[in-house]
Amino acid sequence: MSQNIRQIRYEISKDYTTIKHFLRERRYPRAVLMQLKNSESQVLLNTLPASLWKPLHGGDRLEISIREQKESSLQLVPVAANLDIVYEDEDVLVVNKPGGMSIHPSFNHYEDSLANAVLGYYGRKGLESSTSEDGGGSFVFRCINRLDKETSGLTIVAKNMLSAAILGVDVKNRQIHREYRAIVEGALPDDKMWHKIDAPIGRMPGSALMRQVDFRHGKPAVTWYQVLETSEKYSLLKLRLESGRTHQIRVHMKYIGHPLPGDYLYNPVFQDIKRVPLHSSRLEFTQPVTGEKIVLECPVPEELCLII
Repeated sequence: MSQNIRQIRYEISKDYTTIKHFLRERRYPRAVLMQLKNSESQVLLNTLPASLWKPLHGGDRLEISIREQKESSLQLVPVAANLDIVYEDEDVLVVNKPGGMSIHPSFNHYEDSLANAVLGYYGRKGLESSTSEDGGGSFVFRCINRLDKETSGLTIVAKNMLSAAILGVDVKNRQIHREYRAIVEGALPDDKMWHKIDAPIGRMPGSALMRQVDFRHGKPAVTWYQVLETSEKYSLLKLRLESGRTHQIRVHMKYIGHPLPGDYLYNPVFQDIKRVPLHSSRLEFTQPVTGEKIVLECPVPEELCLII
């Protein structure tokens, strides 16, 4: 089993009925609380082991040790790659993922995914040098906002089970705010207004991968877009999503008659571009342990700007 340990120290400012109450207030999920409950050595109150039922008082010092319980991702192949690191702390890594890189390895692509690159990055930092008895390393790959292979931009990787669980809840509750840039076919009116696409999305019959607007069986999906720039052939859009359906931007823009060029699934026109011109340009989320608000931005790749 993995040996990665994240130690978190708290200076308690007021009284709490129990340590568990304090940790629940800080959004510790059930799985982590169960781990702490079963190992008092992971909870130190004023340097002494303590159960979760111990009361807390102002001035106390609490130390929590989070230990991985999953097999290390080193069963994958760590690969040396040039990662564009936009942000990193003890709990979160944010990468500007290039277009054409998948999140996880797939058939015939075992060594060129973001997972391989992140594991290689931590190997170079020496974080995988200590191994457990069964040969596993210390890092488990957990991607929070999974982008399509062709989509570039800001991608969050959680560095421990606590941050992954908290950020996972934030994703589910739509508390991680994302903004995209996309190039679409056609010159849309540059009126500086936000426009709404409200059309449910479902699976396309006969395909496990493709989606379509489906008012009868689809799930609710809302996309907002604003025109930033236009040319004779294309428009550059800013987009925000109220829902997170598979291929949502690509399907919605095709639905209103302005598909993304270079989209091998929905609009395979490769005259000016060889990949889907979609970029995750802005992220706003709460740091899962400290509660700090984090806002990150990433410019549109030059290859997309040249089209406009």
